[in-house]
Amino acid sequence: GGEASLGAEPGLVIVNLGNARKPVSAAVVPVKGASASALQFRYLVVTDTSGVRVIDVTIPERAKLVPEARLPLLEAYGISIARTYAYVAAGREGVAIIDIENPERPRLHLQFDANGQVNDARDVIVGATNASLFEYVADGRHGLKVLQLVAPDTPPTFYGFSPEPTPPPHAQRTPRTPATPPPPGRA
Repeated sequence: GGEASLGAEPGLVIVNLGNARKPVSAAVVPVKGASASALQFRYLVVTDTSGVRVIDVTIPERAKLVPEARLPLLEAYGISIARTYAYVAAGREGVAIIDIENPERPRLHLQFDANGQVNDARDVIVGATNASLFEYVADGRHGLKVLQLVAPDTPPTFYGFSPEPTPPPHAQRTPRTPATPPPPGRA
């Protein structure tokens, strides 16, 4: 669509970009410390200081928090969505995989830290290659982690529209120096 979301002091700001030369604030949703967001259909899934929140953006000018749609996490930074799962960089706790099949009632599917090797997760990107699904995790201490979430040789959970993710460690690249955390309020 023609909207963007930005974390700001008053909350998450929905900006109408219909006229890119003159963006207009369409709505402000009260979330504290929004750091990232991902859109899926009519819902914007947001990470903030309390964890994960869901905003109904069916009508962007009337964007509103879905009151029951919250999942507390100690830390929540980057987020990526693939089908019915949201993948959240959860800092010291690694990666939180959240079932959002019903976005108004998100639930924690799995907390994953690769046996302590993902303990400063700051951002995640999920992408598909052929019949596999991979998650790329930026870990401030241990560098880039590549996790294979779904593979064709892992039945019976491989089948269907949204196979259940089962993330064993796949590959990693350790940085020479630790990465710095993202600035607060990044969305």
